[in-house]
This record gives sequence, C-alpha cells and structure tokens, in this order.
Amino acid sequence: MWNNRWNTLKQRPTGRVPMTSTLTPRVPASPLPHVVAVGFKRINKMLQELAPDFADRASVDVLDTGFEQAVSRIRLMQRQRPIDVVVSAGSNGAYLRQHLDLPVVLVKVGGFDVMQALAMARRVSTHIGLVTYEGMAPDLTPFAESLDLALVQRTYRTEDDAQACVIELRNMGVKAVIGPGLVADLADQAGQAGVFLYSTGAVRDALEDAVEVARASRIELAKRERLGTILAQLSDGVIAVDQAERIQTLNPTMAQWLGIASMAWLGRKLSEVCPELSLQATLRLGVQELEKIERVKGKVLIVNRMPIVEQGVLTGAVISCQDPISIQRVDRHIRTRIKPHAPGPRYELDQFLGESPAVQHIRQMALSCAQSQATVLLIGESGTGKELIAQGIHMASERREMPFVAVNCAAVSETLLESELFGYEEGAFTGARRGGKIGLFEAAHNGTLFLDEVGEMPVSLQTRLLRMLQEREVLRVGATEPTPVNVRVIAATHRDLRQQVDQGQFRLDLYYRLNILRLDVPPLRERPGDIAPIARALHYKLCQRLSLDARLTQGLIDTMVAQAKTYDWPGNVRELENLIERVIAYAGSHRAMPSSHQARPDEWAGFLAAAVPELLRSPHGSADAATSPTPAQPGALLKRQQAKAERAEIQRVLTECDGDRALASQRLGISRTTLWRKLKGRAE
Repeated sequence: MWNNRWNTLKQRPTGRVPMTSTLTPRVPASPLPHVVAVGFKRINKMLQELAPDFADRASVDVLDTGFEQAVSRIRLMQRQRPIDVVVSAGSNGAYLRQHLDLPVVLVKVGGFDVMQALAMARRVSTHIGLVTYEGMAPDLTPFAESLDLALVQRTYRTEDDAQACVIELRNMGVKAVIGPGLVADLADQAGQAGVFLYSTGAVRDALEDAVEVARASRIELAKRERLGTILAQLSDGVIAVDQAERIQTLNPTMAQWLGIASMAWLGRKLSEVCPELSLQATLRLGVQELEKIERVKGKVLIVNRMPIVEQGVLTGAVISCQDPISIQRVDRHIRTRIKPHAPGPRYELDQFLGESPAVQHIRQMALSCAQSQATVLLIGESGTGKELIAQGIHMASERREMPFVAVNCAAVSETLLESELFGYEEGAFTGARRGGKIGLFEAAHNGTLFLDEVGEMPVSLQTRLLRMLQEREVLRVGATEPTPVNVRVIAATHRDLRQQVDQGQFRLDLYYRLNILRLDVPPLRERPGDIAPIARALHYKLCQRLSLDARLTQGLIDTMVAQAKTYDWPGNVRELENLIERVIAYAGSHRAMPSSHQARPDEWAGFLAAAVPELLRSPHGSADAATSPTPAQPGALLKRQQAKAERAEIQRVLTECDGDRALASQRLGISRTTLWRKLKGRAE
C-alpha cells in the first residue's frame, strides 16, 4: 500500500518550457538529442557508468557539480550547443528546475529503492534514519514497525537543513542514515553509516525518461517550426494566447502592423499591451467573432476572434487580422487571372476580310483604337461584322489575356438586362440566386465588355451605364456599396444615335461618352469587290464545320456570287454566310446537280434559281428574263427536285433490303403507307 502512495508522489519530468515565438524556433545542432546529467560523487559515478549505454540514442554529458555552478555551466553549454533535457536528483534537481528554462528530469525513488536501502541499513543497525528532500517519501512508520525497525524520518530543503538533520539523528543514537548523495556523505562525515538511496535502476530509468522527453520535444519543435514557417508567410496578422491571455505567438505581419518586434510582447497579456485586440471575451464565452471592422493602432483592419479548443477543453484563443486594402488587391488579382467560363474571343482584325480601301481603312483605325483605353462606338448595319471588329480590337490591345464579354442589349428584357449588366445581391428580388450574382461588368473586369445594339437600351438603364463609364464602378441591384471595375467598353449599333437623341430615345450625355472613338463599318453593297473573297472564306469554313470537300461546291459558290452582281445584300456578311450554307445543304442532297466541280457555270443556273431565287431578282424585284424562270417556277422546280431525290434514296434503301418494304420503312424512319405514297409520287 505504501508503495502505491509512494508512486503517486512521482513527478513527471516537466521542467519550465521557455516562452518562445513559433517564428524563431531553436534549431537542433545534432541529429541525436543532447542530454546533460548533473550530480555529485555517488550519483555522478552512476551517471558516468550508464552514459555509454545511451550513446546510440543520445549524446550524454555528465557534470560533477550542482546548484549555481551547474546553472552557469549549463547556460554556457547551451550557447555553444543546444541542450534538449537535463537529468538530476534531489535538491540539486529541484534547484535546476527553478533556475533553468529547460526540461529537468528528476531521478525518482521507487519502492524497491527504499526497501533495498532499508535492507542495507539494517545490516548496520535497527535504529535507522531516513532523510529525503522535501516531499520525496511518504510516512513509512507502519512499515518499519512491522519489520521491528526504529525508523526516524526527516526532510530538508537546503544543505544546511540536511546537515542539521544528520546531527540530530546522530544525537538520537541513529547509526545508519539513508538519503541522497548529499545526506549519505554528511552521515559518513559524522561517523555514521551513510546509505545511498538511489539505485542504478532508478538512474537508468531517469536517463530513459530524459531521452523520451528529448524525442517528444524535438517532434514538438518540428511542429512549431512548420507552424512558424506557415505563419511567417501569411499576409494576415495573427496572435495566439493561452488561457490567461498571455501571448504565445505573434507573426511578422502583425508585428509590422503594430510597429513592434515579434519577441517584444511574448508572454505578456494581450489586453494590457493592445486593448483593441483583447481576447478576454473570447476566452470567457468561448464563441467566435468574425469579420469585425476595427481600428488598431490607427490602422483599419478586418478582425476575426476564435477560441482554441483541444479535446473539448478551451486552451486559448487566436485573433487574425486582414488589411482591407490587401483584400481588394487580391480580389483584383483573382478577377484578373481567372478567366470566365464563357468562350473567349475568336476573331482578330486580319479576319475582317477584304482589300477594298474602306476595309483597309477600318482595319487601320481599329488598330489605333486598340492602343487606346477610350470607349469605342461601332456604327454599321446588321451583319457587317461589328462584333468581329470589337473582338479584333480586344485581341490587339493590352487586354488580350483578359475576359471579353458580349451582351446584346436588344435581346434581353429591361428588368433582366439590369441584373445581367450590374449583378445583384442575395435577396434583392424574388427568385434571386442565393449569394447573389456578379454582373457582366464585373465579369469583364480588366477586360472588354461589348454592348451590341446599345441603341436599344432602355433610357432608365442608360443613366446607370453613364455613371459606370464616368465613375468606373458598378452598384449591384440591392447593394449599398459600389464595386470598382476596370472595363473597356465597346458599343455597337445599327441606329442613328444622334437622331434618337433628338427624339428623346437616347441620352445626349451618354452619346457623347460613347462616341469617343468611332468607327463606321461599311455595308457589303458599298464594297462589292470584297464579296468574292469573303464568300470563298465562308464557304471553306462551312465545309470544314460540316466535314465536306470544299472543292465539290466551290464552282457553284463562285457562280452564285457572279450572278448576284445587282443584289444589294441587306443582311450583309451574315446574309451571305446563310445563303452559302443553304446552297451547300441543298447541293448535298440534290442528285440532279452536276457532280463534277469542273462543270460549266451555265449548268448551275437552274439549281441556283431554285435554291437562292432572291439573288437573281432585278433591283426592281422582278426576275431576270434571260436567266430566271417565271416567279411561280422556282418553288415548284425545287419541290420536284426534292421529290426526285427522295424517291432515289428510297429506291436505294429498298435495293439494300432486297425489296423488303417493312425493313426499308424502318430504316428510313417512315411508315409503310408513307413509303408506298412516295414511291407512287404522291404527297404524304
């Protein structure tokens, strides 16, 4: 029973750990832990004998000194080579714990040590004295009585106390004195039998504990180093405190904001050195406090306070601070680097085809616009290539790596256009997306926003657009604070904006704000020499998209362009592209069409008259008598050609199916009745 009581008094090897910043960890100088063992005479001899046994796990230095001299020696050694842990015993060990900022492992006395010492002392006398350092041993009187021993116990704190205890025991007639090395030596000097209390096993156990403490300390040190490295790289300021609000960690960013050295505040209470950042409420309530705007040392910061809970126990708190200016800078960087999910620009200015003087002038002026940051206004009819020019300006500018966002102002309702352009906050209106949504101006940050058909924009939104162009910031629907944006605006319209201003349909101030750099895009009819090269390029692009051989229909397209000399192209390039696609589609399914790309132009006339009759009409709307059938003929001719092609296809499938009409109708995707009707030449 006394053995259990004795074990409860064993102290864990927890010396005082220095309060150091996680940013300046003590770097070990050796891969092996450095242990310093301190003791006089008898225990020193044991330490010297046991030290070589630990050579493969630790570097053990043994000092034959103690108290003040030991403290001085250890501090000197620490400056030369870092020490992980100290081993000592009794009053010497207690003194070192009080005066060193290092873990100190004490040699612990076990029940076996006491019994062994009592057995040795009994050989000398049954009148035995036990002198231990204060608090080392329990009351052994009941145990001594059972063994018929006269045991006197005393404790000491200082060397003088130990001397007095030995003299007192001698005067009481005690012949054998058990105690630490100091007491045993004093007893020998007083003519008594000094019995050393510590066994070789106890000393070995202390060295084992020291090596384990050093290993655990190095693991913790490595974690602190990693944490220190992480905190040192943060742009946020961080302070961590313990339960008493004493500062344990303060990273360089926070130290810089506060104008102090990182080590200056370590160990001090945060609320005393900086009341604005106090964590007392967080420690008291254990709740987090996020994103508070506070002024600290004259600097506005976004402050977050959070408790530190380990295994369900509140062990401290941490405060992190962010600089609003840095957040804005990061936000701009993110919006700059992250490209939107929408497809980027596809065209460059050299893809605005044509060699006419008008086209060359447009390309030259567009390149000039690309070198400027001013707003561009493109004026031109529908289908003339205004968006192609807008994309080309963007791709030729310094914003080429940034977003290009396009919106057709005429294709979106007024209410929806506002939220699309400017975005909205969460809860701004019924059905608003959770978390809100950024508008196209924000999506195009640092890039280009193309406003097509700007002349169709409602007057109510023209005011907001004007403010954005003037202030370079947008206000989301439902928001109270504007968002700065850096956007280059290119607007386009087919309307006469000046006339709309006179009619009150367009704001004059917005017109002046948009009409800084102006480009008038000529219609196709004013540059007829460009039609042929544009048609060839469009024809090649369409054939690539449809996986067709362009050579088979190139002659057909050239014939179509040659026969459309009097056509005014109201739909411009877009209409030209659509008609070319129509001709290619009809040509692919038309069996009666000339099969060779070497066919004569006159062989295409009938087909073109049926496929694109609008190109062959005279300027007055009537068909050309020399080349065109009567107005009623083109549609009928096309129907007959289509029906003939259908019957040819049906006959081919029937042949493949060996005349099985059920199987043929299944492959063709029509009913057997429809198949019979088409074979008879009747309409479905």
